[in-house]
Amino acid sequence: MPDFTISQEVAQHLLSVKAIQLRPDQPFKWASGWNSPIYCDNRISLSYPEVRTYIKNCLSAAVKAYFSEVEIIAGVATAGIAQGALVADYLDLPFCYVRPEPKKHGMGNQIEGHIEKGQKVVLIEDLISTGGSSLKAAAALQEAGAEVLGMVAIFTYGFQIAEDNFKNHGIPCITLSNYDVLIDEAVKLNHVTETQLMTLQDWRINPSEWRK
Repeated sequence: MPDFTISQEVAQHLLSVKAIQLRPDQPFKWASGWNSPIYCDNRISLSYPEVRTYIKNCLSAAVKAYFSEVEIIAGVATAGIAQGALVADYLDLPFCYVRPEPKKHGMGNQIEGHIEKGQKVVLIEDLISTGGSSLKAAAALQEAGAEVLGMVAIFTYGFQIAEDNFKNHGIPCITLSNYDVLIDEAVKLNHVTETQLMTLQDWRINPSEWRK
């Protein structure tokens, strides 16, 4: 995994541009229906060149370090498209992206861009929650005949279900930073109080049932 310093610095950057917001007292509602004291939108980092470049460099370094045989980069739509394209450009590799499902018009593509059977691909994702959408993209690439070496993402909530899902599908997943590091940095930088910290820790234990 990326070293602790990188994990800390990525967390600090995401907090500084408000790509990750902590709101224990006024929870967010996720698309899944879960109530959450945290909301992560790493697309915001694209608007800040210094942060964008740092994340691009870290993602690219992780790809080279863990998946040196990579032949093509694939972004997971939609949030992983821009990050994946930046990484592919930095590494001078071909790029494609994977939709959640095939288009209902035109060519009906699920994979956009050219990919050949047997090509070794690494997926780029911005955020890992349960891993469901990421693994769906990996399955689409495998069905197209590609060899999925693994995935590199910016941030993970660290849910056990995600770890189990990636393990069960045989897809290694490397993330630059994670929830535990983020919360530590948020406390150091006075983004949360000790009372709010307890709320954040409680949510992590059983997020699907928190404050229902």
